[in-house]
Amino acid sequence: MDTICPRSGHLTPNAGSGGLNDQTIGVTMESMHNLYLPKLPLLFQDLNLLLCVQVMHSQLPEHVRVVEMSMNDSWFRDTGPTFVIRNNASSNERLVHNIAAIDWSFNSYGGIDGGCYEDWSLDQLIARKVLEIEKTPRFPHSMILEGGSIHVDGEGTCLTTEECLLNKNRNPGLTKVQIEDELKAYLGVKKVIWLPRGLYGDDDTNGHIDNMCCFARPGVVLLSWTDDESDPQYERSVEALSVLTTATDAKGRKLEIIKLHVPGPLYMTDEEAAGLKQDGDAKARVPGTRLAASYINFYIANRAIITPQFGDKKWDAEAVRVLSLAFPDYEIVRIEGAREIVLGGGNIHCITQQQPI
Repeated sequence: MDTICPRSGHLTPNAGSGGLNDQTIGVTMESMHNLYLPKLPLLFQDLNLLLCVQVMHSQLPEHVRVVEMSMNDSWFRDTGPTFVIRNNASSNERLVHNIAAIDWSFNSYGGIDGGCYEDWSLDQLIARKVLEIEKTPRFPHSMILEGGSIHVDGEGTCLTTEECLLNKNRNPGLTKVQIEDELKAYLGVKKVIWLPRGLYGDDDTNGHIDNMCCFARPGVVLLSWTDDESDPQYERSVEALSVLTTATDAKGRKLEIIKLHVPGPLYMTDEEAAGLKQDGDAKARVPGTRLAASYINFYIANRAIITPQFGDKKWDAEAVRVLSLAFPDYEIVRIEGAREIVLGGGNIHCITQQQPI
């Protein structure tokens, strides 16, 4: 029996997305709904889409299933379940795919030691609720882990960052070896490639991998990059490139590395900061803060790449060009105005979660 964690876009009939929290995602809730709701039927026309939002029934076609679910924030990638597949041989020697999911523990990206918001009690229940609705076996895990902190190739290789998974505000009682052992045991991976740090400015998540590097397909990775040596991102990209250049995947292959230039830099404006509700002990959002904007934070659907666009004409266009070459059989669907999502610290990949067949 082999257990694998499938990569995004690998036979995914269902996709999920979370609701919004105006404490971390700004401007207005209405503008977000107006921006994305009209595009959902097009983006997911071949999927059964499950939306964890509260007032959308009248605005979406019948094949989009709306589930009303209370949550503290929108990052469904991090609070939702991580699906895995176990391949069992049947009596006639055909492989049978059994789907289950992992319900990791969640502490709002650091708990009392740097967490993003003070109440995450509802977010802790998201994965369990989704799996109850889908009638999917659930494997709870006490380890703190967000879905955006890992990327897999579906063939035994996992990408992650030391900055996040080894941060003292996640699992201080676990060593690097112990964390890697848990990833191997629960995700079915054979090899973990550790990048030192994530994207510059991704302080909320402590450097999630899904802003920094991802698999385009087994053996091929996309890496956030800048040619500007004065940009703090340059040092991070170079050190990641050094690791990836010398690494091999679980199959022993050297990695092909595709550089995907970051936008901007982009910074939060006075107006944007004013549009965010600043509550309690939540991380402050102040004008001039560099936004953790990255084109790596896209979603792979079955036939489309859903990619953020930030209003940076040069690098938006370059991202579409690079992704078109990296995914020649996929339609590149641009989400204009993704800047509004990144005000909260994440983007398209962060608010979605694939569910395999």
